[in-house]
Amino acid sequence: MSDRSHFIYEVDESWSLFLDRDGVINERKVGGYVQSISEFEILPGVLESLFHFESIFQKIFVVTNQQGIGKGIMSHEDLALIHEYFLHEVANARGRIDDIYYSPDLSHMASFTRKPQIGMALQACEDYKTVDLSKSIMVGDSLSDMQFGRNAGMYNVLAGKKKDEVQPELYDLRVEDLIGFSVLLQRALSK
Repeated sequence: MSDRSHFIYEVDESWSLFLDRDGVINERKVGGYVQSISEFEILPGVLESLFHFESIFQKIFVVTNQQGIGKGIMSHEDLALIHEYFLHEVANARGRIDDIYYSPDLSHMASFTRKPQIGMALQACEDYKTVDLSKSIMVGDSLSDMQFGRNAGMYNVLAGKKKDEVQPELYDLRVEDLIGFSVLLQRALSK
């Protein structure tokens, strides 16, 4: 853990949580894109984590790059159906997601919305005036997620087993998965 890992003891109901989608919330489709509900496999412990986060954070967002739309492999409507299904599962587990932001832009485009650029974070601040990025946490599994969090001034939690070369100075805490972060946070806040 970095010397910035102390942030987990400071979290209260004024903080916000930003979550990457593929690899953090659902199984990443290696070499492809999740294009339908049948391909959207929620990872173990995610719904339980969202249940716990619901009572901790003032706002919870998903921020996700979805260039499959830009490539014409899937449509905005396809993505909406997947997210509608996910939000239904979250509600059934008594969790909460306040909003889902996505960028359909291709990776080679000069896009302000595509991570690591901070357009999705700024949109969340515009839509929800109480969001303070200096009191926000980004949980992701890739270099672009950690760069996004740093660029936006958030605390970063690197999750997952992905073998990306993410420099330690880009994250404040490393966990195996979302439930691992949930347990660690609950322990810190109970002290």
